[in-house]
Amino acid sequence: MFEKILIANRGEIACRVIKTARKMGIKTVAIYSDADKQSLHVKMSDEAVHIGPPPANQSYIVIDKVMEAIRATGAQAVHPGYGFLSENAKFAEALSAKGVAFVGPPVNAIESMGDKITSKKIAQEAGVSTVPGYMGLIADADEAVKISNEIGYPVMIKASAGGGGKGMRIAWSDEEAREGFQSSKNEAANSFGDDRIFIEKFVTQPRHIEIQVLCDAHGNGIYLGERECSIQRRNQKVVEEAPSPFLDESTRRAMGEQAVALAKAVGYASAGTVEFIVDGNKNFYFLEMNTRLQVEHPVTELITGVDLVEQMIRIAGGEPLSINQNDVKLNGWAIENRLYAEDPYRGFLPSIGRLTRYRPPAEVAAGPLHDSGKWQGDAPAGNLAVRNDTGVFEGGEISMYYDPMIAKLCTWGPTRDAAIAAMRDALDGFEVEGIGHNLPFLSAVMDHPIFIAGTMTTAFIEEQYPEGFVGVELPTEDLRKIAAASAAMHRVAEIRRTRVSGRMDNHERKVGSDWVVTLQGEDFNVTVDADRDGATVRFDDGSDLRIASDWTPGDQLARLSVGDDSLMLKVGKISGGFRIRSRGADLKVHVRTQRQAELAKLMPEKVAPDTSKLLLCPMPGLVVKLEVEVGDEVQEGQSLCTIEAMKMENILRAERKGVVSAINAAAGDSLAVDEVIMEFE
Repeated sequence: MFEKILIANRGEIACRVIKTARKMGIKTVAIYSDADKQSLHVKMSDEAVHIGPPPANQSYIVIDKVMEAIRATGAQAVHPGYGFLSENAKFAEALSAKGVAFVGPPVNAIESMGDKITSKKIAQEAGVSTVPGYMGLIADADEAVKISNEIGYPVMIKASAGGGGKGMRIAWSDEEAREGFQSSKNEAANSFGDDRIFIEKFVTQPRHIEIQVLCDAHGNGIYLGERECSIQRRNQKVVEEAPSPFLDESTRRAMGEQAVALAKAVGYASAGTVEFIVDGNKNFYFLEMNTRLQVEHPVTELITGVDLVEQMIRIAGGEPLSINQNDVKLNGWAIENRLYAEDPYRGFLPSIGRLTRYRPPAEVAAGPLHDSGKWQGDAPAGNLAVRNDTGVFEGGEISMYYDPMIAKLCTWGPTRDAAIAAMRDALDGFEVEGIGHNLPFLSAVMDHPIFIAGTMTTAFIEEQYPEGFVGVELPTEDLRKIAAASAAMHRVAEIRRTRVSGRMDNHERKVGSDWVVTLQGEDFNVTVDADRDGATVRFDDGSDLRIASDWTPGDQLARLSVGDDSLMLKVGKISGGFRIRSRGADLKVHVRTQRQAELAKLMPEKVAPDTSKLLLCPMPGLVVKLEVEVGDEVQEGQSLCTIEAMKMENILRAERKGVVSAINAAAGDSLAVDEVIMEFE
């Protein structure tokens, strides 16, 4: 077995590989750019080598720099993670030439299956059903428009070397095909160093289901069930689960056997994923094969007990698989939520900055494993697992140069309902401050009836949140619980304030029992009767709720018992109350006396400034190009400029008709959030 492995990646996947290598007694080497000098993967590794400036095309995907790090440290093998060089055949060839093992498939498998165009041709030749499309190289935007018309809109424009949603666009018209082609080429060149593009029919209302395969160099191959990845945004997965709530055993077996046969046809040896589009009748179509470890691999590990990273390392070391198909048992259910540094209230645009608070929920094991990497029987019923794969830490910075993923939060349960319930609790207990993030949105998805029923498609987010995410409106019953909890916490805080030192002599502050709690536009008149064990909060309709908690003022996470239910709240202080976040809702909760509540109703509401004649930068980013000039008349929906952030290009469009009166930025400028780009008459 290898003594030292270099990890040609960064962030959470680098940390993930380090954990398994450490378990196997293998030393690790990290590489890092200027932006990652203080990153978690650098701190966790045994050695670390600096490889260049922040942009990936000047550091992480420069093969010569990675090869120099290998030479300097004497690493015997390289794990590429996902993205960057993970599906780069030239990198694998460079390693082979130096006698360094690539923890991934052979070069020919990368070339034939990692390239989306070639993989589809091979699948067609093997008799695998594929989505209609044009697999040849496309010269320019005019040809892209012509091909799109021949296939028929809508079409998917994709980077041949792409992955992770990069270099992908859906086009419904000639104009969108033209724009999408150029943006896809730019993103592909910047992210993968390969700007080849192909086009295929976009299948509406599909489910995205993928099969995890594991093959060795001795001709053995198995599949480890499937992952449901249908909840996506901008073609990037957000929520994954294993198994799929949609498949039956016969379809699972057919997809798995086909995936293994395809892998064996190209001499595959490592972990890989065969992705399918599945329609409502369970007809499945080969989409692509990812010749690397997938982002969402933890859910497969949780339901099978197989450490995929360990298996990849052993296969790269020449070992045969120690697991056969009969050994693979799907135990329970696992769900993964991707925590992204993006603001759901601003159209999910990237958010960068310092993590002033980062407190993930405690990890809980699902059950013991065999040395072979299999469960010792089924995990105990009711023993819910919580796993958090991350590459950040409190006080660290989220950079504009890389993917916006902060963490992958996973839960396991004996049933799907149990795994969902565990995920709700884990999300409620996940504390992130300092940047915009999608925790509220993830909480909303976990409570959405379509997700709960398991009937989602890849159009879920687009259809259910057509105007974007604006938060969650909680039902009255939930508001009552939060109101009662807030009243009880407010009383505790008030008592604390009466005991402050330095008070005036002969003056004692009394804490009342009657309060008006206002949240989400509703008022609750309550009376708080406290005792040593908690408080009883009575409402004016005669009902009451018993509150018990060890919360103290200043705690940002409150765990309470409210009536017969448990409640977890993220708590922040605002004037006259709290900022409460729970289950996707972000609430300003005011706790006032009766007189204060009466006076509050007389206060004028603050009116937001008028920005209707301004184009504001929605995220920190780089101006790629400007589409208009001063004096131009623009129409609703017209492209105004392109902003690049976190490896993605974002086209900003006019919301209404107008005339450009001023342009305050130029191509190449770095802009902050809400910086004015253009002004209109």
